[in-house]
Amino acid sequence: MTTPRRALILVDVQQQYFSGPLEIHFPPVAESLTNITAAIDAATASGIPIVAVQHTAGNQAPVFNPTTPEFALHPKIADRQQSEWKSVVKQYSSVFAGTDLLPWLQEQRVDTVTFVGYMTNNCIIASSAAAEELNIAAEVLSDATGAINIANSAGFATAETVHTTLMTLLQSNFAAVSTTEGWTQALKAGEALPKGNLPSSAMYGAELAARQ
Repeated sequence: MTTPRRALILVDVQQQYFSGPLEIHFPPVAESLTNITAAIDAATASGIPIVAVQHTAGNQAPVFNPTTPEFALHPKIADRQQSEWKSVVKQYSSVFAGTDLLPWLQEQRVDTVTFVGYMTNNCIIASSAAAEELNIAAEVLSDATGAINIANSAGFATAETVHTTLMTLLQSNFAAVSTTEGWTQALKAGEALPKGNLPSSAMYGAELAARQ
């Protein structure tokens, strides 16, 4: 197995997600932030490229407005930011849509992207699914991402339900899911993370359902 050529993608680790209705609730935002900074430190030590992504909804928007303090990266991210990091501002859920990220990754000869940041239920899942058609392997760190409570005309789901469900979904097809510690070990060893697939996930799911 060849060694992955990774880049760490920090997805929208912006002040917007640390208070108010968009505050990340599972895992608790303070815990996920700690793991995000640990991933940054591990990536820096290993010399892999880092990308800092910020979402904008425009100057008139009530959230993700680039003229407000909430648009800024969290201070613990900004304090670590280095000149060689790639900065990306996006308008869509996927980090690839409408940005120059893909050609930059190709220039860096990156074949595997590791996603940390927010939210699991929007930009993380959208970016992971988009990576598949771009022939880029995706990794998601389950304890360095997070979700919010969501409710609409279709129903209600807690942040924990949303996050754990989407991690299971991602591991079944779109991404290799790991903890930050597991990823750091794989990074140091130059190994790929183990990734599930839909057939084996379906068979195991059927087996567990039959036991209940």
